[in-house]
Amino acid sequence: MLTSGRRLLPVLRKHRALYLLMLPGILYYIIFKYVPMYGIIIAFQDYSVGKGILGSKFVGFKHFVEFFYVTPDAWKLIRNTVLLNVYDLLFHFPAPILLAILFHEIRITWFKRLVQSISYMPHFLSTVVIAGILVTFLSPSTGVVNHALERLFGLEPIMFLGEPGWFRTIYVGSEIWQKIGWGTILYLAAISGIDPTLYEAAKMDGASRFQQVRHITLVGMVPVMIVLFVLTLGHFMEIGFQKILLLYNSMNYETSDVINTFVYRRGILDADFSFATAVGLFQSVIGLILVVTANRIVRKHSGTSLW
Repeated sequence: MLTSGRRLLPVLRKHRALYLLMLPGILYYIIFKYVPMYGIIIAFQDYSVGKGILGSKFVGFKHFVEFFYVTPDAWKLIRNTVLLNVYDLLFHFPAPILLAILFHEIRITWFKRLVQSISYMPHFLSTVVIAGILVTFLSPSTGVVNHALERLFGLEPIMFLGEPGWFRTIYVGSEIWQKIGWGTILYLAAISGIDPTLYEAAKMDGASRFQQVRHITLVGMVPVMIVLFVLTLGHFMEIGFQKILLLYNSMNYETSDVINTFVYRRGILDADFSFATAVGLFQSVIGLILVVTANRIVRKHSGTSLW
């Protein structure tokens, strides 16, 4: 131990400027991520604000059993959460990859920069603004979408946010529109790191533009794609809580009510802190299992992984 400490000190002194730059990020994770984990204890208690964590009664897995076997909507909440995440992975995850490839193939520099800048803009809008835009545009009486459908196709107004069948499409579509541009940044960085001589050699061998994209561009993006996919799986049981909270209502509960909104109602509105913490812990454990499993699989088959 002493020998390791002696070896570490010279390294810290040599790279002290870099470690100082890392310090704010390290402190952030310690203060806001690791220290609050102490509160997980209340998932196994009948927590009382007056008694505190140390004084509250320990009840074991009571709240977990209550969620799975007593709560009537538990499996509906899990189903909605899983389906929204599956649709998000199927449609949202590949979207920035395709857009990054399209940006890379644009040869007119000014046009490329203009389109990129426009695609980034929705990322800087708050979730409240995005939800307000959706509500306004999809309104059955004054919405642009219904107005266009009526004028172009003679269709009757559709209550998009009042029909459960439309909610998942609206949510995933808005996620793609809002985040697709910003999501291309890492993929464009990966593409810029590809050796240009590979494209030149492919051209000399008679490869078409599509073949260059398939065998060079996509292959060069694979390590970044794998890392981002594994990180995305870590949030698989979590879904955009703020947007859903702003868009859901009693008419679309059947498909819009997810675990996070349920936790909000039980934990904040009903002040059932122990039960809400137990459900939130269940989400986190599933995310951890998915990340570890996915990381092990991709490390075994591709050699690229988070750790």
